[in-house]
Amino acid sequence: MSRREYKAWRHRQDAVILRQVRKTTKRNAKEKRVRRRDWTVENWEETEQMQDTSRERVMPLGEQERRRQAWSGALRRLGQDEAADQPRGAKSEGLRGTVIAVSEGLYQVAQGAATLLCSLRGALTSENTGFSNVVAVGDEVILSSDGSGRGVIEAMMPRRSVLARPDVAARHLRQVVVANADQLLIVSSWRDPLPWLELIDRYLIAAGMNQLVPAICLNKVDLAQNRSACYSALDPYLRLGHPVIFTSAVTGEGVAQLRELLRGRSTVLAGMSGVGKSSLLRAVQPGLSLRVGAVSARRHEGRHTTSQVQLLRLSVGGFVADTPGIREFGLAGLRKHDLMWQYPEILTWADKCRFSNCTHMFEPGCAVRSAVERGDIPQPRYHSYRKIYDSLPA
Repeated sequence: MSRREYKAWRHRQDAVILRQVRKTTKRNAKEKRVRRRDWTVENWEETEQMQDTSRERVMPLGEQERRRQAWSGALRRLGQDEAADQPRGAKSEGLRGTVIAVSEGLYQVAQGAATLLCSLRGALTSENTGFSNVVAVGDEVILSSDGSGRGVIEAMMPRRSVLARPDVAARHLRQVVVANADQLLIVSSWRDPLPWLELIDRYLIAAGMNQLVPAICLNKVDLAQNRSACYSALDPYLRLGHPVIFTSAVTGEGVAQLRELLRGRSTVLAGMSGVGKSSLLRAVQPGLSLRVGAVSARRHEGRHTTSQVQLLRLSVGGFVADTPGIREFGLAGLRKHDLMWQYPEILTWADKCRFSNCTHMFEPGCAVRSAVERGDIPQPRYHSYRKIYDSLPA
């Protein structure tokens, strides 16, 4: 499915929510409830709060935030985006900055050339956003300063994008990894550790769900005995039109191309431990203070060297968020019946299946499985589809 088709599909979802809001408005008018005529995001929040409490109990946590975001998007498409430009919090005036690091309830905020150590205004922590962390690296905030290098985050500006995953401690909430990034660079390696295509697919899905442009980097290609094997392994993504860069932090291959990809953009680097994310950043910009770790000789897996997300300014312009290496990445807010929309090659054949509600797993007359057998759909992509499908809620 092309990006244009995906946006059209999201627009149809927003339209459904818009119709639901109008029906709610008419029903409440009959009950003689007072409503303003100029609908804004604040009105939508007010309507949500006035719903019957029994219905609120069965609404999944985070659903209210998802509907608010969808409604905000619908307003912007209708040209009524004045409400979306307002910050969340008590104040709309003050110093503006960008959160570059978070640790133990304290926030490093870049404000011009200075960096302030900030705490969080208590009112912000009580917001029901569906996220376990109210403020994340990359957030644009409004703050007050005491003039001694310390400050308080008073309010948050609306986010352009967000990379999130299920929270480890509270699976019903999402944890924001990085906010307001332009693109997601998925870093894998040819060896030590081996490429894990399912993880690449999970990141591609997360990028598509969160307004991030994805790109793929295969590092350590100097360890490949046959370079054509590298291209063959990532051929499914080349066929989909995703940017793919083949690099080596040791020999410098592909580093110039990577530098151009990062230039002037805000980029999230994500991937398994040991794939060489920090080494690549040091090759792109020598002098960056980053820890680089070795790979376990026993398990051939990377050890965690980046312990927290940090936002780094690049000399070529733009920022890069170096994230801790992981061995799994959960997909928040995705259900089994929605997964097909994240696989364009599967979506191409889905309407030819015998059953309209085909899951493409075991049903007879499945055109998708037939396409896999013929080679029209790459086997690795279909394999990851099945693995991810089994891990998702119904």
